[in-house]
Amino acid sequence: MNAIQLIQKLRDYSWDEEAWQLPLAPAIEGISASVAAWQPPGGGNTIWQTVNHLNHYNRLMVKRLRGIQASSTARNNTETFGAPGDPNDQEGWEKTVAEAKAIAQDLKEVFATLTEKDLETDDLGERIADWIMHDSYHTGQIVLLRKMQGSWPATREG
Repeated sequence: MNAIQLIQKLRDYSWDEEAWQLPLAPAIEGISASVAAWQPPGGGNTIWQTVNHLNHYNRLMVKRLRGIQASSTARNNTETFGAPGDPNDQEGWEKTVAEAKAIAQDLKEVFATLTEKDLETDDLGERIADWIMHDSYHTGQIVLLRKMQGSWPATREG
């Protein structure tokens, strides 16, 4: 397996292919706006906010990989999470999930065009590895939030 194939496989693991950790797609699959907008006791980000944050950085990665100037519109990292979400806005939550799926598809397509030489430019290979770990870290938070609120299926591993 070469470096490109490894990166593609790691991205699959972080989005929809189960391995040692649960990927994002099944972690957010089938949940309602009320589950996504639930805030843990004592504060913290909601699932909805975490997906907003991932969408923000994943969108930037797509642009970067396509050679488009990728700069954040957020003034700071906190802004990338946005509002907690409206527990009664199922359509809004579904739009957020659809955006995550579209970005994941864009990433898959752009990863298919990468070359080994691309990975050497501006430490891109290292940046991609860091970014994949970032997605996996936040997916773990989403699973934990679902377990805390009781929305994680009792028969589901992970």
